[in-house]
Amino acid sequence: MPGALPLLGHAPALIRDPFGFLLSLRDHADDRGLVRIQLGWMPVYVVTTHERLHDLLVGQGRRVEKGRFFQRLKRLAGEGLSTADGELHRRNRRLIQPMFSKERIAGYSEIMSRNARTLAGSWRPGQRVDIYEEAAGYSIDSIAMSLFSSDIGTPAVETIRTELPVLLDMLLKRAASPKFLDRLPVRYNRLFDRASHQLSSVIDQVIGTARAGGHADEHDDLLAQLLREKELEDTQVRDEVATLLFAGAETTASTLAWAWHYLAHHPEVDRQVVDEVRQVAGDRPVTIADVPQLTTLRRVLDEVIRLHGVTFLMRRTIEPITLGDTTLPAGAEVAFSMYAIHRDPAVFGSDAHAFNPDRWLDHPDIKRSFMPFGGGNRKCIGDQFALAEATIAVAEVLRSWRMEPLPGHTPQQVISAVARPDRVPMTVQPREPGPTAGSH
Repeated sequence: MPGALPLLGHAPALIRDPFGFLLSLRDHADDRGLVRIQLGWMPVYVVTTHERLHDLLVGQGRRVEKGRFFQRLKRLAGEGLSTADGELHRRNRRLIQPMFSKERIAGYSEIMSRNARTLAGSWRPGQRVDIYEEAAGYSIDSIAMSLFSSDIGTPAVETIRTELPVLLDMLLKRAASPKFLDRLPVRYNRLFDRASHQLSSVIDQVIGTARAGGHADEHDDLLAQLLREKELEDTQVRDEVATLLFAGAETTASTLAWAWHYLAHHPEVDRQVVDEVRQVAGDRPVTIADVPQLTTLRRVLDEVIRLHGVTFLMRRTIEPITLGDTTLPAGAEVAFSMYAIHRDPAVFGSDAHAFNPDRWLDHPDIKRSFMPFGGGNRKCIGDQFALAEATIAVAEVLRSWRMEPLPGHTPQQVISAVARPDRVPMTVQPREPGPTAGSH
């Protein structure tokens, strides 16, 4: 890959224009979908096609570990599920998997639905709101209330709201920067370290209070379930709580904000979604049982996640692996961008950068090239939680409110864990009453 600078490699280009840089890698890849870049002195192999991504995550999943990107996250998440490797990861996943069972998610969905109705009920006709901020509040509250069902978690929520976005915004800069900058007091290191310290401290306080107050005996939220696991010490409980917050908060907030943005600009799709919600749920609260029936809304969410998904992740080989017909040595860093792979015109068509929910109807085979939650033994454990959370929120809010974009503002993508919007200002107007279930 041309353009590497002495000592810094391609890190400045990645940090300066991450979306443009990641999209450009496809043009420099070989016919196997691989391209080599430099981050400082460190060579990194980047996979640029869904075939190579499947090879990496599924075919070679047992021969790779998390690598540098997630090592940078250990300051916050320790040895939680997102960062642990080997036997520790297998043990943690075995312990936590039941917490995201179909039955458990049904219970969490009651919190999601209640919070969505609270959000919809907080607006006034003609009010101007920043939809991203509103979505972030809903997302953090929903995951925090699923983690901490009692008032024990209330002091933590404001810290989470404040510090988590800082951590996520600084993470790519830390992962992409050359190793010799790791310990220097540059701005992104200072901000990341301060935010991770604040967040870790408040989680420790919550766990200590919960343990002392017999929380595990009186509640059945995620924290109580973790506290009841005899194999987990308090530091490990803290790591898993931090991991769940890191993985679950911003991704849903970004998905919701982009979904409401696109629907406001595509009134025909908006009408189809609202008609479907009214036909399925009528005027009653949207429940987990409704989620599989909201197929139009699911196509909208898939399209949003395709366009604005996870920006940059890495793996490290623990033994030689073969991708395509290329053999990479043990210790090689391998990166991928679902954001870029899901915008490949060869798979998603000449309009790959456009919002078009109907592409999932016209070309159902593209589902095979769609890996928004990863794959293999490290696939996101909370994928069904996130989809239920986003579906319920969009359905509850749009049934009551129509959103009008503010003239003159186009949301810009911000590099973070996902490609989130900077601001999404809207004016909310009451939606006209429509047909209820059974009237179609």
